[in-house]
Amino acid sequence: MTRLRPLRGLLALCALLAGPAAAQEVPANLVRGEIISGWPTPTGYMAALRLTLAPGWKTYWRAPGEAGIPPSFDWSASDNLSAVTYHWPTPQVFDLNGLRTFGYHDGLVLPIEFTSRRAGAPLAIAGHVALGVCKDICVPASLDVTARLPGIGSGAAAIRAALADQPRDGLKAGLGPAACTVEPTRDGLRLTTDIPMRGARAGDFAVVELADPSIWVSPVGQQPTAGHLVQVSDLVPATAQPFALDRSSVRLTVFAASGEVYDLAGCRG
Repeated sequence: MTRLRPLRGLLALCALLAGPAAAQEVPANLVRGEIISGWPTPTGYMAALRLTLAPGWKTYWRAPGEAGIPPSFDWSASDNLSAVTYHWPTPQVFDLNGLRTFGYHDGLVLPIEFTSRRAGAPLAIAGHVALGVCKDICVPASLDVTARLPGIGSGAAAIRAALADQPRDGLKAGLGPAACTVEPTRDGLRLTTDIPMRGARAGDFAVVELADPSIWVSPVGQQPTAGHLVQVSDLVPATAQPFALDRSSVRLTVFAASGEVYDLAGCRG
């Protein structure tokens, strides 16, 4: 079951900035959401959040990029739930007025592994999802979704397809391991990532993610180096002060100019 609730104050602000004509372009069926059921796992259940967007609209990946709206999830109203693991499909890369963002056009099946508190007991899922949906303007919206997860569900095929569409393991594909060096700046850290990458070329880039999503990661500056993808990013926390960086928590998603996408977890000092 799903219920769409526009965030009215933010929606009004977006409409005001975009002008009266753009405000009238927001369709009534902008986004719909539901939990689709998959199969039991040893620790709980594999399901997915399926989002259906109005034609031509898009929503964002977990790391939305320079101008996107990051999604957020709250499952605290669920029963018998102890943990949640997301398996994000590979996003598309969008370029709007020189700003690079990442997301999905028209819809998304996001596999979610729900871990239960009491093994063998039913899982009752109740979630609140906040996300950005964009076309010519961006509209913040929220969804409430609920489900009781059975045995084998009708969404298994769609979930397996989404799981198969994830970025490739970078180490198994011959990339990395990545090296990270940091230096303090006035308001945070400067992070240099060096990813060994045979055949690296112009147009390759990596998205840098940290365990703390509140830390702002600047657009990267690339340094062409034969056989390596080297990038420099500024990391600025809310305190605007240097901080200790756990290199093992750094996540790198490499987008190759050839179209391949790779995932690398952690980097060495």
